[in-house]
Amino acid sequence: MALLLKNAHVIDPQVGLNKVADIVVRDGKIVEVGENLSIEKGVEKDLAGKIVVPGLVDMHVHLREPGFEQKEDIASGTRAAAHGGFTAVCCMPNTKPVTDNATAVEFIQARANAVGKCRVHVAGACSQGLKGETLSEMGDMVAHGAVAFTDDGRGVQDAGMMRRVMDYGSMFDRVVMSHCQDEGLVGDGQVNEGIASTRLGMLGWPAEGEELQIARDIALCRLTGCPLHIQHITTARGLKLVRAAKEEGLPVTCEVTPHHLFLNEWAIGDDYNTFLKVNPPLRTPEDCNALIDGVIDGTIDAIVTDHAPHTAWEKNCEFEIAPFGMIGLETSLALIITNLVDPGHLSWERAIELMSVKPREILRVERVAIEPGCTADLTVVDPEVEWTVDAADFFSKATNSGFIGEELKGRATDVFVGGYATLEDGAIVE
Repeated sequence: MALLLKNAHVIDPQVGLNKVADIVVRDGKIVEVGENLSIEKGVEKDLAGKIVVPGLVDMHVHLREPGFEQKEDIASGTRAAAHGGFTAVCCMPNTKPVTDNATAVEFIQARANAVGKCRVHVAGACSQGLKGETLSEMGDMVAHGAVAFTDDGRGVQDAGMMRRVMDYGSMFDRVVMSHCQDEGLVGDGQVNEGIASTRLGMLGWPAEGEELQIARDIALCRLTGCPLHIQHITTARGLKLVRAAKEEGLPVTCEVTPHHLFLNEWAIGDDYNTFLKVNPPLRTPEDCNALIDGVIDGTIDAIVTDHAPHTAWEKNCEFEIAPFGMIGLETSLALIITNLVDPGHLSWERAIELMSVKPREILRVERVAIEPGCTADLTVVDPEVEWTVDAADFFSKATNSGFIGEELKGRATDVFVGGYATLEDGAIVE
């Protein structure tokens, strides 16, 4: 099938593009980028006033299938991803059963191929059952398509165990993504330790419970040479550790979520909104400012959502017993545009690096650029549309967003995966 995208503002820092141009796609590949292009037959779409970028990637999501389909499944999760402008996601292994073997990897890939509205990359568990005791079947999972390894949802507590994981990760040239949480320090912590825990009368979760494992895993990266990716970083001191590791030349990267950038511990009020209970917790305003600086200066490599859907009844309870996590696939792009790009703090090129280019590099998946020969995974954005976050608008099964009611600017209107539309004029293509 031939596709012609006309009059789009095309931005791709990988190839130095930032201009109005046409894009011709044929058989899933970009065949020409230029001005005043035409095709003999096929589909033409006028994108005047829209921005076209290499397809967005969220390298940290929870699709919940298998085992927790009441929260989300691959069908609903990838629809939410497409609605948010994503052409690919990387799903975490804390499913039931845990994604710790090749059979589980194959199952997720097969389901995604059958019902998905975006590409689904699979992260395998570091340890069997996420218990941090016995190595998972890492080699077998790599052979069947696993792109990374993580025990996300909890940290690997034993340093010797983490060293073995990273030795194997280095051998297979796969990144190990670390959920940094020292359980001995964190305990039953609910909110950031300090003003928030005192004000709310809850058990505190100290920043050091994250920072100690960041420091430990950077040391293990130095020891093993394994690529290390710090997941959902939240503290200024943790970011300093990553910055120092990068300056040393270690293969260390990190990610941040919109909720850790734009929400802080003061967002949790007397209503004890459980949608704001996340892991790691919302930190201080000073931490948020440091993270925003890290996004701007290049220390932070990727914007992710840690999309963590839960049922309404799970979140509709006392704060202490509600599960951690909030959804984010359908608000992430607009939050970055509204808070960073539109005010001029962040260029479109840098935003694309954070949400498209670097995630692919870290996961070692196919490079996608707007140039001839590349796969036509493309995201189309209307940068001017204004909208209000409304739970009724979500394609996710879940509604546990901390941004409901927010006035945002900018939104994906179309998504193309391999040249075929999965989102068209804001509607999912069935």
